[in-house]
Amino acid sequence: MRVMGLAAGLCLALAMAGGTAQAAPDTSCAGKTFVFFPGGAEGDSFASIVYSGAKLAAEQTGCRVDYVWSDWNPQKMVQQFSEAIARKPTGISIMGHPGEAALGPLVDQARQAGILVTTSNVDLPNKEAQYKGDGLGYVGAKLYGAGQALGEGAIKACGLKSGDTVFLWGLLGQEGRGQRTKGVQDALEKAGLKVDYLEISDAINGDAAQGIPVFSSFVASHPDVKAVITDHGALTATIPAYIQASGKKPGEICGAGFDLSAATAKAIEDGAVSVVLDQQPFLQGYLPIIQLYLTSKFGFAGMDIDTGAALITKDNIAAVAPLAAEGIR
Repeated sequence: MRVMGLAAGLCLALAMAGGTAQAAPDTSCAGKTFVFFPGGAEGDSFASIVYSGAKLAAEQTGCRVDYVWSDWNPQKMVQQFSEAIARKPTGISIMGHPGEAALGPLVDQARQAGILVTTSNVDLPNKEAQYKGDGLGYVGAKLYGAGQALGEGAIKACGLKSGDTVFLWGLLGQEGRGQRTKGVQDALEKAGLKVDYLEISDAINGDAAQGIPVFSSFVASHPDVKAVITDHGALTATIPAYIQASGKKPGEICGAGFDLSAATAKAIEDGAVSVVLDQQPFLQGYLPIIQLYLTSKFGFAGMDIDTGAALITKDNIAAVAPLAAEGIR
């Protein structure tokens, strides 16, 4: 029995020695630099939430992150991506608004230079398939499906019926990004609604307030419009100002759009906006930084994460309004 006890004690001692000798994995992000595209301008109601998510991930991982603001301008995004590659960072997180024809060659160039690339907000499905094993993932809504979901949600929330006129203000002209607008349009037309479409100009894309006279002019020439759907977070947040400037009261023209923010949450509470599809922009900042960190540190493959699943209305705004006020939702 004493021999068995000594043997057991020796085994325990060896196990403990082996446990203490095993070094903890190195999780440091020292020496790594990432370039991150929040999409819009500083202070933009959507891009600022994306930025907040990226900032938190950078703080938690200890990674150095440089931020590039693009005013939602696809041409600017292409130029800035090229400039980011020239800086030779460890990795770059881009948004796919310019489309694969414009961005694809630059993704190839970055990969050939050993630079990691991942995407958010607008995907690059062909490049994701090509480089998924090298960490190219996507964080954002599935655009066409998200558009369909909002279109169907707006029909219900606004009480729209076949033959009603809807003002759709979107981005059909952008190759990839336009799929979300197309989803909205298809859902409305399938229900027999009349869709009057207007492309968001570059100026309004960068500064939603510049759309006030455009909206007022549209309403004046379309007195039968029942609802407005904006395919742009900053425009959705500005719907109350649009409606007021057109001489209407909140709810006279039913408002719908994409993305939650503090301003949009208040618009829902006040009745100026009836429904939004929340694509959770905070995650579109937070998770790409985590993706670049995990891939550069441990070789993880690209993650594909759909963040655009929730419709927010007056029925559930109370649960998320405080988080919107903090820039998290």
